[in-house]
Amino acid sequence: MKKGNLLNAPLTAVIARLGHTDRLVIGDAGLPIPSGVERIDLAVRPGLPHFLDVVRTTLEEMVVEKALIAEELETVSPELHGALVELLGDIEIRTLPHEEFKVETKSARAVVRTGEFTPYANVILYSGVVF
Repeated sequence: MKKGNLLNAPLTAVIARLGHTDRLVIGDAGLPIPSGVERIDLAVRPGLPHFLDVVRTTLEEMVVEKALIAEELETVSPELHGALVELLGDIEIRTLPHEEFKVETKSARAVVRTGEFTPYANVILYSGVVF
């Protein structure tokens, strides 16, 4: 059995296959998932699992160089924005309008769908390297 906290096999496999600058999206329940991008659907019901729980667990397994979020997150969902910024710590965070964010998801290796119902609870994580 795997030793780490991340038990979801498809998510573990995607993280293991990431190369430098590859993108992994973690999104809310309503984020559109582009055709051709792998979908890892964790949503069970509204709020389960929480977006931040999935981000936190992913950060334990993945080297992240930078993150991309929609600029609307800060104004529409400031509490979640603050918690995400704190969780990301020293990781560089870039912002752009939500419509442009959705375009960026097309080049992701996978989109992880959570049960989150908070508006704009989405992040693109860029894979870093350990050396």
